[in-house]
Amino acid sequence: MACFIVPATEAVVTTAVKIAADKKSKKTSAEITNPYIKRMDWLNNMLWGGSALLAFEHVWHGEVTPWFPFLTNAANPADRAEMFAEMATSGVGMAVLVTAVWFVMVAASRYIEKLPEKKGDVLK
Repeated sequence: MACFIVPATEAVVTTAVKIAADKKSKKTSAEITNPYIKRMDWLNNMLWGGSALLAFEHVWHGEVTPWFPFLTNAANPADRAEMFAEMATSGVGMAVLVTAVWFVMVAASRYIEKLPEKKGDVLK
């Protein structure tokens, strides 16, 4: 129904944060030192891609229409409660899961970057 709206909203917010951080770093000629802000593109790509895929799936199944109110469950007040419940459970759950995976990815990349290089390890 409308579960894709929650991750899409998070994607809008995180994209705005990344743009603001990039502008600030260019203005001050300083490099972004926070690894999570540096890697926010990963989160944005996962959120935008997942939201687009979910939106396409909902369009495919006829749950999103090109005319007002756009969401089929938004037309009937009785169905709105079910739609909001789905957004609160599935939508928030997906957004939290994607964000948690991103945190783990950034932490793993920081760990790998800090590993000492071993002499003699050559990729062939």
